[in-house]
Amino acid sequence: MAETNHEAPPVDCNLLVARALARAGVDRMFGVVGIPVTSLANRAVSLGVRFIAFHNEQSAGYAASAYGYLTGRPGVLLTVSGPGCVHGLAGLSNAAANAWPCLMISGSCDQRDSGRGDFQELDQIAAVQPFSKFSVKATDIALIPSSVFTALDRAASGRPGGCYLDIPSDVLHQTVTESEAEKLLSDAEKCREKEVVDIIARSEIEKAVALLRRAERPLIVFGKGAAIARAENELKKLVESTGIPFLPTPMGKGLLPDTHELAATAARSLAIGKCDVALVVGARLNWLLHFGEPPKWAKDVKFILVDVCKEEIELRKPCLGLVGDAKQVLQVLNKEIKDDPFCLGRSHPWVESISKKAKENVAKMEVQLAKDVVPFNFMTPMRIIRDAILGLGTPAPIVVSEGANTMDVGRSVLIQTEPRTRLDAGTWGTMGVGLGYCIAAAVASPDRLVVAVEGDSGFGFSAMEVETLVRYQLPVVVIVFNNGGVYGGDRRCPEEITGPYKDDPAPTSFVPGAAYHVLIEAFGGKGYLVGTPDELKSALAESFSARKPAVINLTIDPYAGAESVISINLQTSIKEDKRSIQGGFETELNSLKSTSSMIEAVLQGAEAKRKDSEAVKELAEKAQECSL
Repeated sequence: MAETNHEAPPVDCNLLVARALARAGVDRMFGVVGIPVTSLANRAVSLGVRFIAFHNEQSAGYAASAYGYLTGRPGVLLTVSGPGCVHGLAGLSNAAANAWPCLMISGSCDQRDSGRGDFQELDQIAAVQPFSKFSVKATDIALIPSSVFTALDRAASGRPGGCYLDIPSDVLHQTVTESEAEKLLSDAEKCREKEVVDIIARSEIEKAVALLRRAERPLIVFGKGAAIARAENELKKLVESTGIPFLPTPMGKGLLPDTHELAATAARSLAIGKCDVALVVGARLNWLLHFGEPPKWAKDVKFILVDVCKEEIELRKPCLGLVGDAKQVLQVLNKEIKDDPFCLGRSHPWVESISKKAKENVAKMEVQLAKDVVPFNFMTPMRIIRDAILGLGTPAPIVVSEGANTMDVGRSVLIQTEPRTRLDAGTWGTMGVGLGYCIAAAVASPDRLVVAVEGDSGFGFSAMEVETLVRYQLPVVVIVFNNGGVYGGDRRCPEEITGPYKDDPAPTSFVPGAAYHVLIEAFGGKGYLVGTPDELKSALAESFSARKPAVINLTIDPYAGAESVISINLQTSIKEDKRSIQGGFETELNSLKSTSSMIEAVLQGAEAKRKDSEAVKELAEKAQECSL
């Protein structure tokens, strides 16, 4: 009788990669499969890793980067070689710009055929270099476990960012025995990098506390670096024990509730323009914070920067830099303050001035928000959306905001009450992130509803991924502010409508009345077309309750927006007024020399001006306080 052979089958590279990822704690992957990585995705799924398959690597990459932010663990993106890798660079670069942990894994051409014009051949290590903290090509199966562990560790260490692992197709076909595979994994695990945490000198902590204690007008600023560090409890303790007003960056919103009595968001210009000491936690002094320079900031303001990256502090040259994890640094600061407490108190002149200004600005905005303007402007539907979201209570939905006017207005109107519940264009101002972020949020936080508030232009970048929402039955409601184009249809002045292609649609124009809601219906999702407050309220109530994939196509006045709500474009304003002001007033309007004087004149002298012109002016004023 023949003997039974019990020898374990060989372990191929695809399975070894999947095992390494699973051992490292990876439980989700995003990507687009094809030659040569399809088997890798299937192997990962067999080991309990959920693979979310996209239509385009760009959106998958955005999802992986956002997943890294939301979870604090590297999001993993899988792509094919060549063009797939190039498409994935959008996500990798987004991770780098936002300092989010992300690992992109791409297949590549057979090493023996490199340089000979192989299928989808590209020097992918060189291609990813500008956007990657660490990149490695695994030239042999024996290098797989150590390469996977190292890339994941580097992505999350120090300032988080993107890393890259390249696996040639010939390596993917290599095999090892079961015992060899286990030894490779065990040896690589033993050698994993352990991040060294620098201890901040007690004297530096004392200096920081002394600066805050002596300040007449202190301010605490925090951003998404504090969010990814899970520093919300430490921030709450610091703010409430010292009574210092705080200002979040857009994605720092929610670490402390926007409704907190010490929130300075609605008095932003006053807060940053008059503060004499600013403790900046997990936020860079880049364009989002006006580089920390006059005229937005006082010329003699003293910055205390808390950042995990020493180079960032050296670049900004603050009065004092504290290098370390935001959560850990705040814990030490809180302990130092506890030993010798101080608190500004509600009656402190600085606290009173911030509170008064914030209340004034909020009151002005609420007057405009209270109006039901039809055809919709931006503010009426945004108020209805805000109220519907707040009505859900806790856990609060994750809000994804993308677009020009849509994101600007939403930043001022929508209220965040819980940490990491706002995703937007971020440090890079990236458009096209919306659907990828939605999918990442739904996968990372399955207990939360995800609500995307999108401009029609932003939605268009990744609209096909609504099929992905339906395929995985993710609880995502996408609200598209449809005004017929980028900023809102054709905004050209007469002298711009000339030349041989003058009859073409304007560069900013889309098809009027586009039926975006029908797109998701094609895949079995729910679509809504709304144009009145009652229609919108009904659609929100039904879709929020169902927690199923839905698109709400929200039709708004194509002239309701502007290229920037902060500095209203002169040509846009003229275009708006020509629609509603007849004859002689148009001549008077054309004679005005500046945007501000034009708006002033229109508001004072034109009852026939568009219904929401007053709202646009109020929004511009509010945006000056709350923008960015």
